[in-house]
Amino acid sequence: MNMDANALKQLLGSVAAGRTSVDDAVLRLKRLPFEGLQYAHVDHHRSLRKGFPEVIFGQGKSAGQILGIARAMVQAGDAVLVTRLSERKARQIKAEFPDAVYHRRAGVLVYAPEPIRQYRDGLILVVAAGTSDIAVAEEAAVTAKAMGHPVKTLFDVGVSGLHRLLDHDSLLAEASVIIVVAGMEGALPSVVGGLVDKPVIAVPTSVGYGASLGGIAALLAMLNSCASNVTVVNIDNGFGAGYVAALINALVNRRRSAEVPPE
Repeated sequence: MNMDANALKQLLGSVAAGRTSVDDAVLRLKRLPFEGLQYAHVDHHRSLRKGFPEVIFGQGKSAGQILGIARAMVQAGDAVLVTRLSERKARQIKAEFPDAVYHRRAGVLVYAPEPIRQYRDGLILVVAAGTSDIAVAEEAAVTAKAMGHPVKTLFDVGVSGLHRLLDHDSLLAEASVIIVVAGMEGALPSVVGGLVDKPVIAVPTSVGYGASLGGIAALLAMLNSCASNVTVVNIDNGFGAGYVAALINALVNRRRSAEVPPE
């Protein structure tokens, strides 16, 4: 049972109406806070608190550990999102969950035993400065899509050829939140931030020559952006950018729903 806020309301309403016994409700709720495994505490409460299930960070975990966590989540009716996942581990997980989708370039696996709620309004635009930044950009895009949001991508439009970005001004205007991924000197988020009236989430990547210091130069440049609508996540953290963009776009959906007059 995927225990989000709506499911909890339905369960409590069913108990109040006498359709569900108290004992049955207790049985369904007993693992709600978390489930203790030998190597993990699976947070079944995450959907209720945050609107999306716990996400599995695949790097450093064995395929067996990832599978154990995924089984517990699937049994609870939660969608499974695994980041930083190698192709070898993905094959082992897909052997048990053949309907899971592995996005190789992003290193992300997604499995949804039940349909994920889809948001109709707003658009998350993921922009990558160079082709070498696409892997991180794809992690952001796949994360936001897995959370049910409309996503478009725009790649290889960095500041060394700014006319490429300006050719897509209508797409920049369409988006409700923009993720900008860049390595090297990390200048692109400031440029995009100066062109739009919406949140820009900057993602520095570790792409670049020696003085880029593994992405630190891009990170510092983004943190010092003079565009006041730019905020920054950690180096190569496409997942974090995609997650925050999804939360922002969910607020856009709620605002627009509240603006629709009742029939």
